[in-house]
Amino acid sequence: MRIVVFTHSLRSCWNHGNAHFLRGTLRELIALGHEVAVHEPAGAWSLANLVADHGEAGAAASLAAYPELTSRIDPPGSDPAAPLDGADLVLVHEWTEPALVARIGAARAAGGRFTLLFHDTHHRAVSDPAAMRAYDLSAYDGVLAFGETLAAVYRGWGWGNRVTVWHEAADTRLFRPPAAEGPREGLVWIGNWGDGERSAELDAYLFRPAREAGLSLDVWGVRYPEEALTTLARAGAHYRGWLPNARAPEIFARHLATVHVPRRFYVETLPGIPTIRVFEALACGIPLVCAPWRDAEGLFTPGADYLVAADEAAMARHLRDLRHDPALRAALAAHGLATIRARHTCAHRAAELLATVERLRGQPALRAAG
Repeated sequence: MRIVVFTHSLRSCWNHGNAHFLRGTLRELIALGHEVAVHEPAGAWSLANLVADHGEAGAAASLAAYPELTSRIDPPGSDPAAPLDGADLVLVHEWTEPALVARIGAARAAGGRFTLLFHDTHHRAVSDPAAMRAYDLSAYDGVLAFGETLAAVYRGWGWGNRVTVWHEAADTRLFRPPAAEGPREGLVWIGNWGDGERSAELDAYLFRPAREAGLSLDVWGVRYPEEALTTLARAGAHYRGWLPNARAPEIFARHLATVHVPRRFYVETLPGIPTIRVFEALACGIPLVCAPWRDAEGLFTPGADYLVAADEAAMARHLRDLRHDPALRAALAAHGLATIRARHTCAHRAAELLATVERLRGQPALRAAG
């Protein structure tokens, strides 16, 4: 198939976690023999911030591990007709400008012979539903939602069986345990500070427990304002700045454990949707401890793939146990890695995508349109 993708940015993962999953899945599709063309808008905020902070060298480092992948930069208001010509499958990510989303849909409605899917990987359907309802998806064939609770929102909007749960996953071509084990020490957290969606949780489930457990803490990420840096310094953590996602495996390989602290929306409103960092950490064979979140879809086996801390005291206890118990670390790492390899790789998701396309193409309305 000829697959065309419209995304916010393939080249930059500065505060744009979907780029991690997109890169891994697209290169699995390429490995299966499909032709892939990626389009991103000029002036994308993720890339603009990355270049402002780290120059063009930062942008080059971000995509260096993916020689199969390139993207075309489209100017504002560009006509998607040329990219869509000859396409079999078109994926449009939810950070795409609403006007472009509508133009692509109009091309489908005008007789485009491609399957057109909208890919939603954010909480705005519940945190800002008016903004998401403003997208004109009337000509789209289906929606890919990155969790069941988000899919349920779209079903409530009338999508029925045309919405598919398509979880993120680990790119195991890149995210894997080190070839040879070296020294490991301390705790690492890779994540962005964000907009206050988990500030209190980071204090309770990362900064204070790490200090109580006697573990050094390295923090990587972006969008850390001065008050966040002050908090890190007060906690004795070391802020390391932005990290090209392709380097995350080598950083995980230097540390004893890592922690998952979900944003509030994914605990209270969209339970069951883990950040992609859970998949990536487990794929790298590093022990993981999670702040409270409910694995509503049975993606993992809590207690075997990772430990769950019900409160701050439990987090500190788990971290102390991991610090002093090599056998516990080894068991968690092995079980989590096996789960990823069995169920949650980008190769699995590429196969799921192709199966979804075949299912949608079998529906009468889509057969008539295509």
